[in-house]
Amino acid sequence: MPLDTSTYHLAHLRLDGRRWNELRRLHAQISTQASADGSSYLEMGNTKVLCSVTGPAEVKGQGRREGAERDNAVVHVEVNVAGFSGVERKRRGRGDRRLNEIQNIIASAMSTTLFLHLYSHSTITLHIHVLSLDGSLLAACLNVSTLALIDAGIPMKDYISACTSGLSLPATSQLTAGNDTQDPLLDLNSMEEQELPSLTVATLGGGDRVVVLNMESRVLMGKLDGMLAAGVDGCRRVRGLLDGVVRDRGAKVVAEDGAG
Repeated sequence: MPLDTSTYHLAHLRLDGRRWNELRRLHAQISTQASADGSSYLEMGNTKVLCSVTGPAEVKGQGRREGAERDNAVVHVEVNVAGFSGVERKRRGRGDRRLNEIQNIIASAMSTTLFLHLYSHSTITLHIHVLSLDGSLLAACLNVSTLALIDAGIPMKDYISACTSGLSLPATSQLTAGNDTQDPLLDLNSMEEQELPSLTVATLGGGDRVVVLNMESRVLMGKLDGMLAAGVDGCRRVRGLLDGVVRDRGAKVVAEDGAG
């Protein structure tokens, strides 16, 4: 889906100084926890998340009896948000509806790219810890999960990369003139998510195959195409950044093995 930039007002800057199509700084590392089967750390702006992977592990106890006929592994996700992660100090329990939804979305998305048939009667558990929250939580969790699963050596079809997009508010002059033109915005922060309609998009690989599309606000159908195009373009760029992290880590491992 091509991203037509000819109709957007590129001169407008957002509150943090970015243009409409600019990503926040993305920094990531893999193999951050030696005791885990796979681990990663990711920053998208001021949103900071850790992920560790356990498994594939054999199902034990009651779960083993219930999954005796299961031919594919099952992906479990646990998301914990630190009480100090946001502006308000708030602790979220296991029954938090928003966290449960995020966990289900991540498990479903990862099941589309992992070769789960290779690990029958097994579970793959992802533990995600949110240290700092400044918007794009679901996108950050999807990206950090991809890196941790790659570090764990679990075969997958391709990267799942995620990004958010939104719609800017029309300027006062546009409202006065009867023109409510709204431009798409890429990679929303927390303040923008509170004020603007937002869409979380995740794609598989570098193409246009969308595996996650999550929107919690109402928007006109005519505006959705622009938001989706911006989100898919952002996912492509995020995938390039994630791929660079994996390649740098691989080159470092090869260099260490050669020196040894």
